[in-house]
Amino acid sequence: MSVFTNIINGTIPCYKIMEDENFIAFLDINPIVIGHILVVPKVEVDIFFELSDGLLTSILQFAKPIALAQKKCIVCNRIGIATIGLEVPHAHLHLVPITTANDLNFTRPKLKVEPLQLAAMQKLILEHL
Repeated sequence: MSVFTNIINGTIPCYKIMEDENFIAFLDINPIVIGHILVVPKVEVDIFFELSDGLLTSILQFAKPIALAQKKCIVCNRIGIATIGLEVPHAHLHLVPITTANDLNFTRPKLKVEPLQLAAMQKLILEHL
């Protein structure tokens, strides 16, 4: 069982942004940029493009209002997306506020963000959804 499945099941807490019957979105607690969100299908599939066609098309529809909310409240040029998927064997989409292409560089050290900062970012994004 992946760490994301444990988050989906509620056994690991998260800074939830949105959830429906197919997906959950939450703040990355070790982001590459402040405001980095993970969008995770509730079905545990390792490789992103092995998701069903229905989930592949609907993940972007689910992510759209989240990305628009991020853009409203985080200083950035746009919200970049990535499907790296090497650290957790559970398909997921990264929504990352970016100003330069280097902001999507997953080889950079992860940021250490305090719980109070994560809670404040969660509240800010939720206010713009």
